[in-house]
Amino acid sequence: MTTDKDDLEPLDPETGTKLFLEHKATDCTDSTVQNHRYRMKHFLEWCDEEDIDNLNDLSGRDIQRYRLWLADDDDVNALTMKNMMSGFRVFLKWAGSVEAVPENLYSKLMIPRVRRSQQSSEKILEAERAEKLLAHLSRYEYASMHHVLLAFLWETGMRMGAAYSVDLTDVDFDEKRVELVHRPDQGTTLKNGKSGERFVAMSAEVTELLKDHVDTFRYDVTDEYGRKPLLTTEHGRMCRGTIRRKINKITAPCYLDDPCPDCNQGIERKCPEAVSPHAIRRGSITHFLTEDVPIEVVSDRMNVSRKVLDKHYDKRSAEVKLEQRRGYLDEI
Repeated sequence: MTTDKDDLEPLDPETGTKLFLEHKATDCTDSTVQNHRYRMKHFLEWCDEEDIDNLNDLSGRDIQRYRLWLADDDDVNALTMKNMMSGFRVFLKWAGSVEAVPENLYSKLMIPRVRRSQQSSEKILEAERAEKLLAHLSRYEYASMHHVLLAFLWETGMRMGAAYSVDLTDVDFDEKRVELVHRPDQGTTLKNGKSGERFVAMSAEVTELLKDHVDTFRYDVTDEYGRKPLLTTEHGRMCRGTIRRKINKITAPCYLDDPCPDCNQGIERKCPEAVSPHAIRRGSITHFLTEDVPIEVVSDRMNVSRKVLDKHYDKRSAEVKLEQRRGYLDEI
């Protein structure tokens, strides 16, 4: 016997996620629960954007819409999509067992196959493009949210979730640094948890930019926990979706009136040539490495292991790597 819609009991996504994670904590390792928590953050963000406040309303079409929403994010490569969908399927099966969704809804979710060549995204924001955008923003939109987002993400190379979590008090303008803190009980987390906590140095230029933004454009607001976020809207802490949309807007070629033949889907749709916040991180890491910053320094600054850095972030060409090695050997 299967559960149909008439037999379901209302359950909002946030409460459902909390109960699901508590259930997984009874028979899974901490790392597994953390993985589920990370994947469910995306689902909650989607529910918020789609105004879904009752899991009972989910259908097979909603599952497909959620999958397409994830696929529109350059941060989510084929392997990540497979893992996200596998975790979401586990959640749907559990939700069916507690009569929050139809019992067989999980079976409508198809897990994508992943070829080896699809396991890493190649899209990055090139240094030349970043410098051109920053020059434009500095001249015409100085200290605006667009300017701050791009400059901050490009110089620090931090993940979007880390930038989202930064409070005004985390920025030390005198010491020219920002502290990243894992605060899971207050709605902001770092991907690597406590091990991701660190100080990140900033240049005098970016420090001054942040100060001017705070003095001129930042909304004097607090979030639901009474904290003062660095990145704000008039309603509080700027959500990840808004950060992503702003980055998509300014990294599209048409933003600088450059040719963009495929950008004909309207201003509310992502330009095919735009990049995501994670592509800025890839570009930043590649730029630091190209400028001969030691790989150990880049690894520590960006909070990424040498193995992951080599596989997913270092987009230097073989020729560039060769010339850099030659530069060291010439001095021996």
